[in-house]
Amino acid sequence: MKAVRTLITTAIVVAMLALGVLFALANDGIVALDVLIYRFESGSLALWVLLALALGGVLGLLASSVMMLRLRARNASLTRKLTRVKTELEKLRTAGLTDGE
Repeated sequence: MKAVRTLITTAIVVAMLALGVLFALANDGIVALDVLIYRFESGSLALWVLLALALGGVLGLLASSVMMLRLRARNASLTRKLTRVKTELEKLRTAGLTDGE
């Protein structure tokens, strides 16, 4: 199963690289990127678009990583709380049986 997953992942990466090359070949125009306080050197349109896409992907991964870390911490906290409650419940059950006899 792991080999199939690796094969599929490799095929997707190769397909994405091929699409990136085709996109770069189709968009060979030169543009200058000017943001409010800085002007970047002229570069190909495909380069700027692919860089923007990559930056958006990285920022999205960072944002989702922060959310995942919060969720994992919350999950660990709730798991510890559940363990404490189960232990307390078991003590109460056994205490009730020994006191009642």
